[in-house]
Formats: sequence, structure tokens, C-alpha cells
Amino acid sequence: MSIAPTLQKYLAAENIQYEEIRHELSMTSARTAEASHISGDRLAKGIVLRRDGEYMLAVMPASHHLRLSELRTQLGDDVDMANEAEINQLFRDCAHGAVPAVGKCYGLDIIVDYSIEAQPEIYMEAGDHETLLHLSHAQFARLTANAPHGHFSAHD
Repeated sequence: MSIAPTLQKYLAAENIQYEEIRHELSMTSARTAEASHISGDRLAKGIVLRRDGEYMLAVMPASHHLRLSELRTQLGDDVDMANEAEINQLFRDCAHGAVPAVGKCYGLDIIVDYSIEAQPEIYMEAGDHETLLHLSHAQFARLTANAPHGHFSAHD
């Protein structure tokens, strides 16, 4: 499948420069980092959340876990994890569970954990379980420039 068409069109329209990296099939972000020989600290994962009847994406390193209570405190709202059916509806052109860490092209607001923003280069799912996008810090910063940032994850 390679890069999800929605994501590919958005990156082209925004003139975001990236490298496409193929890797062996992997179904978890930890395994993806291992298969790609990259640090989980540099692999951005998107966690789909439900907030006030809308959806949003929390972006953080694959080596971290979400601290939902911290996120709720920062957003000032009741935030819950979206279920698999909701995620599949939002990311129709992506393989099940291969959520890119980009929300705008899917109509989602995002919040970015400072720990992923601090990385010199960032990798993310491209919409399947065999392709990553490699972006420089500057390109990732362009994608997340208007998003709120916070501390809502902890290293595993």
C-alpha cells in the first residue's frame, strides 16, 4: 500500500520533504522501531482520542505511553481513547492500526508531546505496516507549528 493517498496529497500540498523507508511487516510501534533500526524515541505515533464528541490525535514517541490523566489536565476536558471502529472510520485509506502522526489531512486537531518535538529527526507511520516517513526536525515542526504542545507521555 505504501503511503496513504490522503497523507501523500497533504504532504505534497504543504511541500513537506520526506524520505520513504520500507521495513518488514510489523504490527506494533515498538516492533516497527526495531525492524527499522531506529530509536523508539524518534518514531512518532498518533493516538486517536475522543474529546467533546470530536476526535483528535495525540502525537508522542513510540517509546512512551500516554498519561491520559495528564492530557485531561492540560486540555481541561474529558478525553477518552477512541475505539478501533472509530479509528478505522477516520483513517479509511490506512491499514488497521497504522495511524500516521498527522491529523490535519484527516480533519483532526493534534496535540504534540514535547518529547517527540525535541528529536533531531522524526519517523512516522505512512498508513501501512511496512512504510515509514523520515522527516527532518524542521519539516516535522512545520507540520505541527500550530498545534498545542504539552507533557502527557512517559517513557516505557
